[in-house]
Amino acid sequence: MFKLGSIIIVLILLSFCSNKNKLALNDNVVDNAAKTYYWVTTGDQSQLLTKQSFILKTGEVNNALSVIDIDTATKYQIVDGFGYTLTGGSAYLINQMESNAKASLLNELFGSNENAIGVNYLRISIGASDLSSTVFSYNDLPAGQTDTLLNEFSLSADTIDLIPILQKIVAINPAIKIMATPWSPPIWMKDNLNSIGGSLLSKYFHVYANYFVKYLQQMKLKGISIDAITIQNEPQHGGNNPSMLMSANQQADFIKNHLGPLFEKNGIKTKIVIWDHNCDNPNYPISILNDLAAKKYIDGSAFHLYNGDISALSTVYNAHPDKSLYFTEQWTGKNGTFDGDLKWHIKNVIIGSMRNHSKNALEWNLANDPSFGPRTPGGCTECKGALTIAGSTVSKNVAFYIIAHASKFIPSGSIRIGSGIVGNLFSAAFLTPDGKKVVIVLNNGNQEEQFNLRINKRWLSSSLKGGAVATFVI
Repeated sequence: MFKLGSIIIVLILLSFCSNKNKLALNDNVVDNAAKTYYWVTTGDQSQLLTKQSFILKTGEVNNALSVIDIDTATKYQIVDGFGYTLTGGSAYLINQMESNAKASLLNELFGSNENAIGVNYLRISIGASDLSSTVFSYNDLPAGQTDTLLNEFSLSADTIDLIPILQKIVAINPAIKIMATPWSPPIWMKDNLNSIGGSLLSKYFHVYANYFVKYLQQMKLKGISIDAITIQNEPQHGGNNPSMLMSANQQADFIKNHLGPLFEKNGIKTKIVIWDHNCDNPNYPISILNDLAAKKYIDGSAFHLYNGDISALSTVYNAHPDKSLYFTEQWTGKNGTFDGDLKWHIKNVIIGSMRNHSKNALEWNLANDPSFGPRTPGGCTECKGALTIAGSTVSKNVAFYIIAHASKFIPSGSIRIGSGIVGNLFSAAFLTPDGKKVVIVLNNGNQEEQFNLRINKRWLSSSLKGGAVATFVI
């Protein structure tokens, strides 16, 4: 009898201890097994991608705070990734680093371990951009000469820094997606014979299409697969060095009569993307996509946001919902502030582009030196990289954290799902391939805000300082 009583007492104690793992609060149950994490960056830099934990509650919300609802049943675009432009100058600076420091930095940027930010999308230039140390193409010739067969085509200028760094990145993340963009073709193909401005002569349209084909084929031989190309960086801005003007009619003609058929003939699956300029002219890409002969070769349209509103992406989406959208460039400047840039870029570049159907979100240059170089003569003098590199010393700037709040948690293949905007609280939510729910929340106001985040009958309470951003992983 004593032994049986002891057994009963033990069972009661075990049951009591088990029930202590759950805490009942006003008919809500907090399950200790539901402990999960979020990461915060504040405008005052007191927290920089700082990891914190929370416990999910089940049941009805038991407070009067605002509620951001996450709707896993409403699904939008599949996400390709988040990252930067690896400019020629960025590649040079990284390549000059001491070997151990270089390896450590590349693993932190592109790796998948706890300390990495998992950058999974890069944009590169075809030839020089204005943040290369010199102006060049892959077929530069003495004045007065032409090479319509492209016998002199060579990637040699990029075999010193860019291609070796890309090969190291691909070794770290073989699945990384790369978009390539020209700032200018060889100047002998242009009507002004100059790297700045001018237009592509129509007699060289087919030659230039072959230039793209050779580029993609030779990069492939280097172990670098290009997922997408855009036709021209900022085709309505001819003042950069290098640069070129290109009208919508010219892009349509070039694609439907030259580039598209040539890609098809050579079995090239690289996506063709148009526009690659500001949100103030959605009619440019819409007019090209309205040309059915061109549209069949086009994957989508790319945007920057130096003018216009991010909603322009949805304008194009509504006109052609069968075509993809990309957000490919936005720079932070040397005169900007950490708090101001963090708030604006998270709202527009990250949350804004995603809520307007973009498949990616890219900040501009990955790295610069303390003098905001290297750059071409006439290139951008104020573009601040995500990193400042001096020798082997690396400083992280605001763009590092802007991208990290997405790239670290949202892998390629994730799907954007429904999420609310409540007052100053902006959000974008995603379902990852392994079933995690990732929610980015920005407090776009100046005062601290408390709120609830609710998803599938579970919820949490949190707060964010004015201008702060948090990424929740559930």
